[in-house]
Amino acid sequence: MAHRLTVWRAAQLLGVSRGQLQALVREGRLALDDGLVSSEQLLALYPQAQLEDSGMLERTQAIRNDAFARRVRERTLPSQEVLAQRLFHQSTELAEVRRHLQRYHGLVTGLRDRLRAETTWRGPQALADDIDRALGQVLASEVADPLEAMDDMLKLMSAQVTIRPSGHEFSVMGHDTLLQAGLKAGLRLPYGCGNGSCGMCKVRVIHGEVCRTQPFDYVLSETEKAQGYTLMCAHTAASSDLTLETLEATGPQDIPPQELVATVRSVTMLGADTAQLHLQTPRSHRLRFLAGQSVTLGLAGAGGDLQSTLPIASCPCDDRNLHFLVTRDQEGDFGAAVCAGLKSGTPVSVRGPMGDFVLAEGLRPLLFIACDTAVAPIKSLIEHALALEAAPAMALLWLATRPDGHVLANQCRAWSEALDAFEYTPLSHPDPQAGVTQVIESLRADLFAIDCDCYLAGPASFVSQIDAALMAMGVPSAQRHTLVLS
Repeated sequence: MAHRLTVWRAAQLLGVSRGQLQALVREGRLALDDGLVSSEQLLALYPQAQLEDSGMLERTQAIRNDAFARRVRERTLPSQEVLAQRLFHQSTELAEVRRHLQRYHGLVTGLRDRLRAETTWRGPQALADDIDRALGQVLASEVADPLEAMDDMLKLMSAQVTIRPSGHEFSVMGHDTLLQAGLKAGLRLPYGCGNGSCGMCKVRVIHGEVCRTQPFDYVLSETEKAQGYTLMCAHTAASSDLTLETLEATGPQDIPPQELVATVRSVTMLGADTAQLHLQTPRSHRLRFLAGQSVTLGLAGAGGDLQSTLPIASCPCDDRNLHFLVTRDQEGDFGAAVCAGLKSGTPVSVRGPMGDFVLAEGLRPLLFIACDTAVAPIKSLIEHALALEAAPAMALLWLATRPDGHVLANQCRAWSEALDAFEYTPLSHPDPQAGVTQVIESLRADLFAIDCDCYLAGPASFVSQIDAALMAMGVPSAQRHTLVLS
């Protein structure tokens, strides 16, 4: 008997991205029935699917390794309390299935007995024997569905959460709260402090059960409790399937302005004149932002406050750790102070976020084009897209006009080597105009851009010329997203 799975769960079991399965749906090779796919179809498309290929056994084996046991448990296994609740819910489901089978068995055996008692018809015994054989086949000799068995195991290790009304899905692994897991999956969930004080991450539980993982100060009213409201930052999924109701941010207009003081975690020189600044926000005051947005940083100096508005180079999924690319010359006194070295713990004011250079909704391939350190917001967008697992393919064209222009080349090569659907093309030329020509020639050599959502960041001249080339190639304006940086 075929087992029906969500696209999200099927991707987890098969070890492929949701984008790959969604592409098969669009091509008509995989059928959706009320949002679910059949395990028979999946096994026909992926006949090599085995439990070993899913990585599940490897993770279980790693748990036995004493050196990494604690770290692996925290990242892959829920707490004992959560695991016990998920086992209870799964046992309840199993008991219901058994009761259903018992009722089915009673119905068939009752029919068999009545037929045997029928003496006026010559064929009751033959029919009763047929029913016996059929019942034996159903209850005893049905071939096990490997995906169904893997699904049952996965339900204990992780929980599937669906957000209404958007329909977005994510998994809860290890000790993650609902909020942490949702942010890691790239969702634009509402939240504020992240520690249970403000109540901005309040959601309504429509289906399933949650359990508290940490104390919180925000007080839910009796009406809210009766309606099923809870805080995502202080709870995790107790059942293997959970449905929550909340309104996600649809764009930058839904992200409120914030002010906080972060501290310097590290300053790493990536080149002679380029540094990566790593800031860490307080646990009780995190920065909520969208991938691709910018903030204004302030640093107290001898001659007064030094400020610079910079795009964030990290993913919103880790809202406490903010990364920035800072150049010695382009950011003036602020850049000089950072590149000269800042002590760990130095306070830095953060105001923002700002900007609408963010990922648009859709399932088209993504093309990213950057010049020099304008790769910072592009990096944030790429990491966010990888968390969403929705884009069928991604490509990055990166032009360097500075000697240390490709400061994140190792990261880009790692993406390209690890991901079949990621293409990285580094380009270099000391003359910016000649570099623009290289980029345009690369685009024309492959009409990949026409069916893509294109994200372009760099100096004004670079952006305007590349954008004009994309328009001339037929890329619609709605699929061209630009960010001009000095």
